[in-house]
Amino acid sequence: MNDKVESQYKSTLNLPDTDFPMRGNLAKREPELLARWEQIGLYQKIREARAGRDPFILHDGPPYANGKIHIGHAVNKVLKDIIVKSQTLGGKDAPYIPGWDCHGLPIELKVEEKVGKVGAINAEGQVVSASEFRKHCREYAAEQVDGQRQDFKRLMVLGDWENPYLTMDFKFEANIIRTLGSIIDKGHLHKGFKPVNWCSDCGSALAEAEVEYQDKKSIAIDVKFTFPDSAAVLAAFAADAGHADKPVSIVIWTTTPWTLPANEAVSVHPTLDYSLVLLKEQNEILLLAADLVNDAMQRYGIETYEVLATAKGAAFGQLPEQQEAPFRVSHPFMPAGDAAATKQVPVITGDHVTADSGTGAVHTAPMHGVDDYNVSNTFGISSEQMLVDNQGNFIANPALQALELTGLSTRDKGNFRVLGILAEKGALLKKANITHSYPHCWRHKSPIIFRATPQWFISMKQAGLLEQAMHEVDNTIEWRPGWGKARIEGMMSDRPDWCISRQRTWGVPIALFVHKETSALHPDSAALIEKVALKVEEKGIDAWFELQAEELLGADAADYVKVNDTLDVWFDSGVTHTAVCKERAELQFPADLYLEGSDQHRGWFQSSLLTSVAAHGQAPYKTVLTHGFTVDANGRKMSKSLGNTVEPQEVMNKLGGDILRWWVADTDYSGEMTVSDEILKRNADAYRRVRNTCRFLLANINGFNAATDMVDGKDLLPLDAWIVSYTRELQQKVVGYYQDYDFKTLTKTLMNFCVTELGAFYLDVIKDRQYTCKADSLPRRSAQTALFHVLEAMARWIAPVLSFTAEEIWECLAAAGSEREESVMLSEWYTGFPETVSGEFDDAFWKDILAAKAAVNGVLEKARADKTIGASLSAEVELFASDNLKAQLDKLGNELRFVLITSGASVAGFDANAGEATELEGLRVAVVASDKAKCERCWHHSDDVGQNEQHPTLCGRCVENVEGSGEVRHYA
Repeated sequence: MNDKVESQYKSTLNLPDTDFPMRGNLAKREPELLARWEQIGLYQKIREARAGRDPFILHDGPPYANGKIHIGHAVNKVLKDIIVKSQTLGGKDAPYIPGWDCHGLPIELKVEEKVGKVGAINAEGQVVSASEFRKHCREYAAEQVDGQRQDFKRLMVLGDWENPYLTMDFKFEANIIRTLGSIIDKGHLHKGFKPVNWCSDCGSALAEAEVEYQDKKSIAIDVKFTFPDSAAVLAAFAADAGHADKPVSIVIWTTTPWTLPANEAVSVHPTLDYSLVLLKEQNEILLLAADLVNDAMQRYGIETYEVLATAKGAAFGQLPEQQEAPFRVSHPFMPAGDAAATKQVPVITGDHVTADSGTGAVHTAPMHGVDDYNVSNTFGISSEQMLVDNQGNFIANPALQALELTGLSTRDKGNFRVLGILAEKGALLKKANITHSYPHCWRHKSPIIFRATPQWFISMKQAGLLEQAMHEVDNTIEWRPGWGKARIEGMMSDRPDWCISRQRTWGVPIALFVHKETSALHPDSAALIEKVALKVEEKGIDAWFELQAEELLGADAADYVKVNDTLDVWFDSGVTHTAVCKERAELQFPADLYLEGSDQHRGWFQSSLLTSVAAHGQAPYKTVLTHGFTVDANGRKMSKSLGNTVEPQEVMNKLGGDILRWWVADTDYSGEMTVSDEILKRNADAYRRVRNTCRFLLANINGFNAATDMVDGKDLLPLDAWIVSYTRELQQKVVGYYQDYDFKTLTKTLMNFCVTELGAFYLDVIKDRQYTCKADSLPRRSAQTALFHVLEAMARWIAPVLSFTAEEIWECLAAAGSEREESVMLSEWYTGFPETVSGEFDDAFWKDILAAKAAVNGVLEKARADKTIGASLSAEVELFASDNLKAQLDKLGNELRFVLITSGASVAGFDANAGEATELEGLRVAVVASDKAKCERCWHHSDDVGQNEQHPTLCGRCVENVEGSGEVRHYA
């Protein structure tokens, strides 16, 4: 309309105008806003504004201080920021204290690349000391924190960025040690020699959370362990004694041949059926699980065989209550000590044995498997020596040297040598290559081994920790989505003791003194731990490693040794409930919410829960919310090698942070989150729709002063009263979506409001009176009042998601003459909605009208396509409506043509033969091109155009608006 109006009348129109630009130019302008937020100290102002209010504590799980943030980091931080900002807008005191996890192996490896390993000679020819190495680790971690902090701030995440928590802060390190002391006091710590997840590349034990499963190609073998006394075995099975001259062997199946030198037993299940199988051509007897005989024979390629007898595993396997095993078998190749005789091992029973696959008999090496260790413990079986070193190589043991195994890696050469020995001894029945899921180190992506070493453990059972933790999971914690409860229950129900010790340099020490002979803790450990913690508060972890035992123990130092193991970094991050939530005055314990990726059910959620229950007897969180992982458009995991990564820095520099934030909110985070350049472009289009809607609203309150021009709610025109009422009701839904963390529905609701109720209806309808009525007339001021209230609400609604855009709107609203907070982030959900009078023009009425308008638009579009009309204002329509709909339409009177944006509109009773059918049942529409003259100013076709001599090209309505007191818009 604007550029086609003759200059003499253009000045009489109320044309839209705003400083709010059409293009956000987010990549350039968002940093300017961030600088302003810092300049005014926005975060602290929010804290001051909310002081004394009900708290809401979202406790930040610490990302690891290594490398640039990736798209997963962005998802996590944006979700947290949306929640914190929405809680703040809800009037809560919702501080956000970001943190970082700073110890551990990845940082050590980076530092080793720069300065070498501890004990190595550096570039200056000096030996790298442990303290110097830790100093470099601390500096490296600080650099990583600074880099990640800038990216998180660029995402417009509000928080106390100048005072984050760092697990390497001296006070934090001291509180880690204190929390360990509390856990010891409650009786949860023990030292044990048990098989643990061991990474040969790390040279250290791994926690469960540091293990991930990947497919691995392995060699699977079937191996014979032969009974020295065939007759006794046949008797146990009540089999024909005539076969006593044939060797009888129990067959095991394993995918780790390298563990056979450590074998101490063969396990069978006490209640499974086992069969003695005569191989007629080979003239020998094999003992196999009855259900697996056929599979095994096919695997061995044996067609001629006979099942001689069947018995339960208890018939030949030792039971727990027995003093000794009834049967022993010869190890395939290991000697009996220094003697030339072959080592013999017992056949024992264990509930861990199954007949799902293999042979139903399990090779048992207590040094290399948790089940093996546990069942061996039951029968008093122990191994005298670990045969594999920290790097996964066979040690220099006389027996291993004789077998030419010493120095060989368990990953490859050691495996192949064992196969060769088995073949030489005639014990190898079958060898095959298989692919199966196998545990790998999450850092090196290399297969782990199970290796028994002296380690410190938090026991799951000795003081009832696991039972208490499971009670918290089941009774006190809300899990969102609900499947999170089943997920963590499944992971914790049978979890082993937590190995918390590591043999590393850059980590918080297990600050204990143990007796040289008994390994018992010093009786004054509690007091000693506090003394150590005070020293660490002052000097950091070096205070322990440099400590001489005499300083704290005096004469006792002769009988005690200092533990130099470090704590698992999952323990560090797991005790943030104590080191952060209980320490910082603005926080509280337990926190209201923990929010991380779904992988943290086996990581931080679990380590936090266990340490909190162990130290304080309760869970550290009230609610746990999880999000999924990011994948590409084809559902593939993000990977640099695949070239499908989406870097958040690039997105912000190209599209802007608000686009990235909208994508996060608009994606169902409960499952995999699909992202690609194309998806982000679509989100940019959606963002523009929201932005342009807000721009239209702002442009049409041009000249409106809230202090002087606001129309009282009871005086608003019916359509304006409805949109105000509708917005007020919609706000309740919006707030509810935020409270339920249902951001996908939130963005859908916002988009529908912009597209449907506003864009396709209300804003379209009010254009005429906005532009053509007198500037200070009730019809215009009524619409502007409504627009103002909608803007006040929408600025707040979008603020948690589109933080920059909301702040832009806020600044424009300030120019409309209403007093307000310095930032939208300091405000609360809008409460300024006036009381309106709906009467017969209630929500149900406007829903009917909206549906009728959509139906009429469809007929108008068809008429336009058929060249029957041009623009909709060139048309006149007659509506043939059912009784109920006609009654609603009649209420509009002359206003109906403005609602339909046509130059004429009339309503008649329904006639099935009149006009054209529409999508709305009970409504048919006839469209004709108006034969009336077109008003130059408003473009309506009217029969009173030309009746005024001074303004021959204007309609009577426009003449009144230009020279008179202004038109009065009224309904029937």
